[in-house]
Amino acid sequence: MTPREVLRRVRRLEIRTRKLVEESLAGSYHAIFRGRGMEFAEVRDYQPGDDVRTIDWNVSARMGRAFVKKFTEERELSVVLVVDASGSQRFGTAREKLALAAEVCALIAFSAIRNQDRVGLLLFTDRVEIYLPPRRGREHGLRVLRELLAFPVQGRGTRIGAALDYLWRVLPKRAVVFLVSDFQDTGYERTLRVVARKHDVIAIAVADARERSLPPVGLVAAVDPETGERVLLDAGHSRVRAAYADAARQAREARRGALRRMGVELLELDTGEPYEQALVRFFRERARRAARAAV
Repeated sequence: MTPREVLRRVRRLEIRTRKLVEESLAGSYHAIFRGRGMEFAEVRDYQPGDDVRTIDWNVSARMGRAFVKKFTEERELSVVLVVDASGSQRFGTAREKLALAAEVCALIAFSAIRNQDRVGLLLFTDRVEIYLPPRRGREHGLRVLRELLAFPVQGRGTRIGAALDYLWRVLPKRAVVFLVSDFQDTGYERTLRVVARKHDVIAIAVADARERSLPPVGLVAAVDPETGERVLLDAGHSRVRAAYADAARQAREARRGALRRMGVELLELDTGEPYEQALVRFFRERARRAARAAV
């Protein structure tokens, strides 16, 4: 894409996501991600029903009547989008998986911006391609989208572990980390477990229907976009299709189990299905769980 085409696409994404953010996501986002804690704001007169633990005894003694401390939420929150831009992410029947990832990240980024939070980006393949430290503001959010859509990546493979290890080193304070990938990689589980102990990690798995099943169309020449390896599949044979579907199912179940054991929440999206409501439902369900846990 030319710079002008990139800017047009960024602008379309911003317009498309703004309404959904304002109407559906912003409130749930705020309920889920509450920042680092509470900070002191002021004191006020004690009122019946106030928690006695909030009484400011020094002020009360000086003034001769009871005062309580009032706190406000400290919103010093950072959101980092860790996005897989490897060769396999360029695949898709309805649209590319990377295009779906960019749209989902746009919704998350503008939800964070609306709540005055910082947003950062780590784009990776088999190497870290670019890292934008978390910052506030619409202009920075638009730059995150520009890099997502048009950064000229050098790698083709996928190394999730290397990306997470880099994130661990450059992000000292706790953050909300959205790991967006098709997870066509192995050996990253240990690093992800370590990162998840420090940060609030949410995995978003993007997939395509053709990765789950083959149509009965006869011989299919398939090329691995990361290694260039070519394979000839007899999709006209029912056993081949069954074996292909079974392997895909086992890989999904293994990923779900691994993430569940690490305490990492998972949202699964498909290139051929609407993602907006799935993301809204995910946010709302997480907000309800957070509210129940706070009771």
